[in-house]
Amino acid sequence: MTEQVPARAPFLYVVVCAAGVATGVGKLITAARERGWEVGVIATPVAMNGFFDTAAVESLTGRPIRSAWRTPGEPRPFPAPDAVVVAPATFNTVNKWAAGLADTLAVGTLCEAAGLGVPIAVLPCVAGALAAHPAYAESLRRLRGMGVRFGEPYAGEPGEGGDRAEFGWERALDLLAGD
Repeated sequence: MTEQVPARAPFLYVVVCAAGVATGVGKLITAARERGWEVGVIATPVAMNGFFDTAAVESLTGRPIRSAWRTPGEPRPFPAPDAVVVAPATFNTVNKWAAGLADTLAVGTLCEAAGLGVPIAVLPCVAGALAAHPAYAESLRRLRGMGVRFGEPYAGEPGEGGDRAEFGWERALDLLAGD
C-alpha cells in the first residue's frame, strides 16, 4: 500500500511596493486565503519602512515577510510560486522589472517568475504625472508582451468629492483566474 501525500494548496507570492495603499494589503491576503491560496509576501525594501503593518501581514500569512536575498546554502523560506501578484505596483518597480534590473529581491523574484512562465497579475498604483512618462508606457508594453496581466491603473488621486477610489485588491485574483 502506498501512502498518499496530501496535495498542498497553491502558493501565491504577493509582492508589495512602497505606495500609500499598501496599508490595505491584508485585504488581498485574506481574499487569497479564502480562495484556497497559501500566501508569502515579498516587499520592496522601501515598503518595509512603514508602508504596511508587517506584524499583521506575518500573522495573516503565518510566514515572515521577505525583503532581502537569502544567503548561499540558506533554505528557501517559501515554496515555488504557482502565481504572483504585484500590488500595489509602483512606477519604479514596473520600470526596473521591465528593464531586467533585479537589484532587490522583489524585482529579482518578478524577473525570475516571468522567465519561468508563472502567471503574474499586477495592480499598478502610479500617479498620473509618472504614468505619462514614456518609459512607463514602454515598460507596460514589454511586460504585457511577456504575458503579465494588468488591472486598471490606480493613481490614488482624490475625485471630485475629495474621496479616493477604493484600491481593487481582489481584482488581482480575478486576473489570475482569467476573469
